[in-house]
Amino acid sequence: MAVYTEVSFDEARQFLLNLELGSLQTMNACSGGIENTNYFVTTDQAPLVLTLFERLNAEQLPFYLRLMKHLATRGIPVPDPAVNAQGEIVHALCGKPAAVVNRLKGKSELAPTIAHCTLLGDMLARMHLAGRDFAMEQPNLRGLDWWNATVPVVLPFMSADRAALLQSELDYQNQQSHQRQSSTPLPRGPIHADLFRDNAMFDTDANGQPVLTGFFDFYFAGVDTWLFDIAVCMNDWCIDLPTGIIDPSRAHAFLTAYEKVRPLEAQERLCLPDMGRAAALRFWISRLWDFHLPREAAVLQAHDPEHFYRVLQQRIQHPLTIL
Repeated sequence: MAVYTEVSFDEARQFLLNLELGSLQTMNACSGGIENTNYFVTTDQAPLVLTLFERLNAEQLPFYLRLMKHLATRGIPVPDPAVNAQGEIVHALCGKPAAVVNRLKGKSELAPTIAHCTLLGDMLARMHLAGRDFAMEQPNLRGLDWWNATVPVVLPFMSADRAALLQSELDYQNQQSHQRQSSTPLPRGPIHADLFRDNAMFDTDANGQPVLTGFFDFYFAGVDTWLFDIAVCMNDWCIDLPTGIIDPSRAHAFLTAYEKVRPLEAQERLCLPDMGRAAALRFWISRLWDFHLPREAAVLQAHDPEHFYRVLQQRIQHPLTIL
């Protein structure tokens, strides 16, 4: 979360009053992430998150917000967007489309254990199943078409060895995508597509055990293969961050918990190694793009593209597998 659009206290106060969300008490800019302007706000009714959308327009937003509300009504712990008196879910503030959601309890776990990965796998599978009857359609906008369009833009900024790997992996993924079109289709539905450690929240129970309190930041969601969501999670939650090396115990816990809810199909098991590479490539490309072609923001923390260069190398040398 970053701040591109400055919102005054009075502007936020009136905005929240119009939505009947209470009187604004506190307001703090969020520094994590890079896509939208976000503020943590507290009213006399509840703690909330106020988001102004910097890239997505008002016509694109209903998919993300309606998906979150759909999942929330089916018991998946996700932020539930506020609607106005007319039932509208997309609002406007400071000339930008905006939304307000409830703030999840707890905090992100940046050093996940087997217990955290077990909870994640269980809830990810439940989320996938809960989204099967979601009526709206939108592709994963950061999928293969976007990779093919973006790689030529970032290649001039790269060293020869990294550029060669990026181009060769893109060629490989195009080839694999073409081959999958002639084989058994992988199960599909709405996916989060960006479920990193900092996009989930945990609390603790009376015994000090972790409790998953929710997933958030659905603004890269789209309809894609569920296996891609699984690979994105494994490439973040189940690795040693400095090296990108997979942690077998966390990976096993995550996949076992997922499969207790939704067993993987045979074709998914065959495609997991290639999907692990695809998920690493997607985030290497996006980090290169954000790093070399940054947008101005009042608060912005750019992510290091070298991290996913290392992860991709690991997925090529040591593919994801069903342990």
